[in-house]
Amino acid sequence: MTVLLSGKASGRAPAVLLRPWRRTDLPALLDAHRDERMRRTLVNSLTDEQSGGQWLAAQIAGWSTSTRFGFAVLAEDIGAEPIGHLSITSGADPTTEAVSSAESAEVGYWVAAKARGRGIASRALDIATDWAFSSRCDLPLTRLELLHSVDNHASCRVAGNCGYLLHSILPPEPPMFPAEGHRHVREQYN
Repeated sequence: MTVLLSGKASGRAPAVLLRPWRRTDLPALLDAHRDERMRRTLVNSLTDEQSGGQWLAAQIAGWSTSTRFGFAVLAEDIGAEPIGHLSITSGADPTTEAVSSAESAEVGYWVAAKARGRGIASRALDIATDWAFSSRCDLPLTRLELLHSVDNHASCRVAGNCGYLLHSILPPEPPMFPAEGHRHVREQYN
């Protein structure tokens, strides 16, 4: 399945394109993961071609099973390589208690250091949320959940900007999640 989502420039955010990840995106993916800030906030930090290749394979496989829709985010004015990631993952995750039914999914995202602060994450999240709640998505989603650590203030702003309401504070679950977290929720009717 090939899904291409796009949005025109809006405010300070450039025009963006969301498309499935490709194996040829490996250099851009690894370059983005060299950023120390990103390594601190992501559950999985990709450090070499093997881990990056496995991550890309999981993104590609997710499309075929309709369990993970992993989008590479590209910005019109930055170039032809991905500068971000946005995923919509369905199914229950017992480690986070995030998703509890077939009508729910978890949203996650990151933006490379060179593209931060320009509204790209908010723009990409708005576009993907609209798609997830539309008939174009293979899943009958009515609820999206977004989780982040409490100290990730940028993610909290993106969630709020895109209509994801703070739902609950998540307790720490060391070693994977050493700090408290936020669960933001957006229902289809929001």
